[in-house]
Amino acid sequence: MAVLVLTTACEGPVPDEGGEAVVAFDTATVAIETADATVTLQTELARTPEQRAHGLMERTSLPRGAGMLFLYPAPQDSTGGFWMFRTRIPLDIAFLDDDGRILAIRSMVPCESPNPRVCPVTSPGRPYRGALEVNSGYFEEHGVAVGDRLVLPTEGGVR
Repeated sequence: MAVLVLTTACEGPVPDEGGEAVVAFDTATVAIETADATVTLQTELARTPEQRAHGLMERTSLPRGAGMLFLYPAPQDSTGGFWMFRTRIPLDIAFLDDDGRILAIRSMVPCESPNPRVCPVTSPGRPYRGALEVNSGYFEEHGVAVGDRLVLPTEGGVR
């Protein structure tokens, strides 16, 4: 079994396009248990509606070995999902169940439209309780697959 949360810290506010502080995120090092190894990942935690709505918007990069973990207090509908409006970097997303098991992995590309209504929504096709966004190719590079398990932070986490 992997370590639940190795570290937690408070990040400073994330600036918007104009450089104004918008949203602050706590961070946690989480573990992904794959068939062959345990991979650790430094994540920003999106727990509040405001944090989840902002996500990785306006960022031009995401460090290697980093991601954003979206946590919900209740299961999300199977048709609900994520979009890439104002998100500048290609991402992969893993949708998680109550126990952190990966239900689906999808790739997402930035939506260039200034109209959010034309940006596609990426969903897992089944109810989910959390989602992890990482740089495109990260899951494949580290052998992370559907059925693997993300060990989630317990304080304020999925449960």
